[in-house]
Amino acid sequence: MSQNRSASLAPAALPDEQMQVRVVWLYYMEGRTQGEIAEALSTNRLRVNKIIAEARRSGLVTITLNSRLTSCVALEQRLAAEFNLNRAIIVPTPEDAELIPVLLGQAAADYLVQLVNGGNIRGVGVGWGATLREMVRHMPSLRRPELCVNSVMGGLTHGIEINTFDIASDLARQLNAECAYLAAPIYAGSPESRTAIIKQDVFETAFRQIEANDVIVLSIGDMTERSLLMRYGLPRSINIEELVAAGACGDVLGQFVDKKGRPIEHAINRCAIAPELEALRAIPKVIFASGGLNKAQAIAAVLLSGLGNVLICDEDTARQARQLALDLRAGSGS
Repeated sequence: MSQNRSASLAPAALPDEQMQVRVVWLYYMEGRTQGEIAEALSTNRLRVNKIIAEARRSGLVTITLNSRLTSCVALEQRLAAEFNLNRAIIVPTPEDAELIPVLLGQAAADYLVQLVNGGNIRGVGVGWGATLREMVRHMPSLRRPELCVNSVMGGLTHGIEINTFDIASDLARQLNAECAYLAAPIYAGSPESRTAIIKQDVFETAFRQIEANDVIVLSIGDMTERSLLMRYGLPRSINIEELVAAGACGDVLGQFVDKKGRPIEHAINRCAIAPELEALRAIPKVIFASGGLNKAQAIAAVLLSGLGNVLICDEDTARQARQLALDLRAGSGS
């Protein structure tokens, strides 16, 4: 519709409904400015502005976002409401599953930058894994000397870039922050050995620092051979089958949980050199960044556990984990 034709259809006093339709057509369909519309319809900009606002409120105009992110945003809102999350960040699932840690790592880096730049953050704790490794790779260089980045669990005894020590040190380097390690293996040889280790002064100090963190970023492990803990960190005397038989569906901080997010009854949980899972509830911001359909059951368990308040996940996995969690909550899951 041309401008001249629009003007010719606009006598001095159009009925309200006709005026509304003409205003919103010219604004949304023809891309006219409010000033141009006011001139074409012999009215003023204030009235045009009010008509546009009222058209949105009344439903005369609805807006549809033609984006892959639309379903992600809707899922974010559902997850936050259903599982009492402060925030859910859902990214579209790529065709290549190998890219999931990369995309989630980037999303985690973006969110962490927001938190750090927002101020009042003094301590950032990190776990380990491929997603957290990608988070560090996507972190911009900042200068936050007031921050202390610390590892919140023991690490592997052999070098690998997904190790908690490397992730903590590299993140601290990117932030130009201090760095502190929980310089111990993931597991002690026995529950008694763990007790003896964490009673040492250096470890008591490390655990106090972990408990004082404002933010902790963790991944979630599953019970398949794709799990880094299964491949690299599990003691030789423990196998996946016995953990699954004990009810394990995944791990957080090297401690195994069942489908409802409860720690399983197994000695290995009492050997993990990391805070007990309940300690996470006292941390202001606990971020779980994890994805891939192999982890859906473990992510559902963490959602039910209430241990974290931020979830960063890919859409397909988050959708499946949500349904699993809702089924379990309703009592239809075993």
